[in-house]
Amino acid sequence: MSEPQISIVAPLYNERESFPHLVSRLNALMDSSSLAIEVVLIDDGSRDNTAQLMQQLALTDDRYHCVFLARNYGHQIALTAGMAAAKATEALFIIDGDLQDPPELLDEFYAKFQEGYDVVYAVRKKRKEGVFKKMAYFLFYRFMKSISYVDIPLDSGDFSLISRRVTNVLNQMPEESRFIRGMRSWIGFKQIGVEYERDARVAGEAKYTFKMLRRLAYNGIFNFSEFPIKFVTNLGMISIGIAVLYFIQTLIKKYFFGGVPQGFTALLFTIILFGGIQLIGLGLIGEYVLRIFFQSKGRPLYIVREIIRKKERQV
Repeated sequence: MSEPQISIVAPLYNERESFPHLVSRLNALMDSSSLAIEVVLIDDGSRDNTAQLMQQLALTDDRYHCVFLARNYGHQIALTAGMAAAKATEALFIIDGDLQDPPELLDEFYAKFQEGYDVVYAVRKKRKEGVFKKMAYFLFYRFMKSISYVDIPLDSGDFSLISRRVTNVLNQMPEESRFIRGMRSWIGFKQIGVEYERDARVAGEAKYTFKMLRRLAYNGIFNFSEFPIKFVTNLGMISIGIAVLYFIQTLIKKYFFGGVPQGFTALLFTIILFGGIQLIGLGLIGEYVLRIFFQSKGRPLYIVREIIRKKERQV
């Protein structure tokens, strides 16, 4: 196959149950499409036999380009590795390997791309997930939009079609704590959303744990918002105001009512209040320092163990 027009990029982690379904639907898409398409699959350090299934596929079908990372780096880093490996001349189509993002929407996204849009992102109008998870996503996206200095579209994830030039810019951004949907919005160019119903997983269990979701949310908040550091400042001003009011109250009681608050209750309240505020402030500042610390090391974002392209192994 000559250089592909479109690269379909899908990170995988322990997806042996969904892998046959993914390949079947991708094959059907490529067989029916008039576009020259390659598929870039990234193994993010899977502990099951996902890597073996990928190897067998890539060594028998030259439309599949597989990247095997040295360990589990997380979804956003795996996606970064896939974007760096993609050879598409026109655009990248980013999906999840669990098929919650239907690859059959490629034609609809590509039609928008031909209209001149550099980013065509999916907007989830309905999710087939638990009530708690849906509520958490709903609240996070709206909170993120209210505090971010970048206009990040509501209910949009990584599922998108991005042009070659947007991909090139993303590949030049060396951020260690990555929030790709925010980075995509920060870049700019013409962008448009396409509504779709997010499917349930085709097989297996969700790999994004609460801890991983929290980390992703933190990356979004601390990388694309000034809110945390301003929150500390405002909290400090409020604390000073409370202290001044309490001091005035004490003076009034002393000079006009002949007494001041007795016992340890007031002292304990003051210590807990200001001690808690200081710890919150240190914690928020620590989040920034932690990101500076990891970024300043200058390590590569990921290590590639092996690549299989055009039925050939590249170590």
